[in-house]
Amino acid sequence: MKVALVTGASRGLGVEMSKALARDGWAVAVNYARDTANASAVVSAIKAEGGNAVLAQFDVTDERLVETGLARITLELGPVDLIVNNATGPQPECPLMEQSWRTYLDQLEFFVKAPLLLLKGCLPDWRARKSGRVINIGSEIAELGNPNFGNYASAKGAMLSMTRSWANELAPDGITVNLVAPGWIPVERHADAPKSALEWYRERTPLGHFGTPSDIAAMVVFLASEGGNFITGQKIAVNGGRTLL
Repeated sequence: MKVALVTGASRGLGVEMSKALARDGWAVAVNYARDTANASAVVSAIKAEGGNAVLAQFDVTDERLVETGLARITLELGPVDLIVNNATGPQPECPLMEQSWRTYLDQLEFFVKAPLLLLKGCLPDWRARKSGRVINIGSEIAELGNPNFGNYASAKGAMLSMTRSWANELAPDGITVNLVAPGWIPVERHADAPKSALEWYRERTPLGHFGTPSDIAAMVVFLASEGGNFITGQKIAVNGGRTLL
C-alpha cells in the first residue's frame, strides 16, 4: 500500500483529500499542527470505511519537526510516496501600505518553505526508488491578482514557479510534481463570508456555481493515480472556468 502525506488535513480541503485518497487505496498520514480532535475524526472516518490512516502532528514549517514527523510516518505506515502540500495559516487581506515583509514571509513559510522541507526529507528515498509524487495546492489568485492580497498571491505564484522548476529537475528520477489551483471553495474558514461576496464570486464563475472540496479531491486522486503517470510540471485549475483567458 502506498503512503500519502496530506498536510493541513484536519479541516477544509485537506479532510476531503485525505478521505478520497484513502478510498483510492492510499494509506494516509493526516497532518495537522494543533487540532487533534478534528484530525482524529478524519482518521476515524477513514478507518470506518476500511481505509488506513494515522495522525501526523507536526508543524510543516519547522525543519526539525518535519524530519521527526516523516520518520514517525515511515515507522507507522512506511515511507511516504506522495506529498500533498495543502497546509496554510491565516490569510489576512489588507491594503498595500499596511502590508509588511513579515506578512509576505508568513505566506512563503507555508507555500514555499514547507513544501521544500518535506520534499528534501523524502527525496533521497524517492531518487533511490525512481518514484514519488508531489501535488501542490495553489490558487487562482496567483493569476487573478486579487487586490489587498499581494502577500498571498505572491506566495502562491512562487509555489507555481517552484512546481515547474522541480518538475523539470526531478523528471529524470521518475518523480512528478504538479499543482492543483482551486477557485474559492467555501470551507470552515469562510463561514462568516458575506452573502454579497459569495454572490459576486458565483456570478463571475462561468459554470455559475461554487465548487466543493470533493472537486479538488478528485483531481488530487487522479494526479496521484496511474492515470497521472505522464503528467508533470502542470497547473490544473479547478475553478469553474474563472481562468479561461
